[in-house]
Amino acid sequence: MSVKRQKKIKVSQGLAYVKATFNNTIVTITTLNGDVITWAGAGSCGFKGARKKTPYAAQLVADKVAKAAQEKVELKRLDVVYISGAGGGRDSAIRALKNAGLEIGRLEDITPVPHNGCRPRKKRRI
Repeated sequence: MSVKRQKKIKVSQGLAYVKATFNNTIVTITTLNGDVITWAGAGSCGFKGARKKTPYAAQLVADKVAKAAQEKVELKRLDVVYISGAGGGRDSAIRALKNAGLEIGRLEDITPVPHNGCRPRKKRRI
């Protein structure tokens, strides 16, 4: 029985996606083509319930992902950091990626914004 080993690739540049919802924070690092290198959420760092949405949890998630990417593919630079959502872990996740030794090129907010909003309720008749 042979064991297939994954060929170690070297990627010096990548993209980061930070999804900060009101209940969780998920950080994903990909290659420039979009192939996922590593990802983590607050639940994988040991947080449960209401503590998953805290900025501290987002900081630990981003730190874990940055260290894994540096070990796995020797990542040095993030060209674009895409930020999505309005949760509390937005800023702390970006700060943690920078403090982990990754050079950040630019930040881009990709939070979906409605053009005209939801349809209003029907008018009240008395």
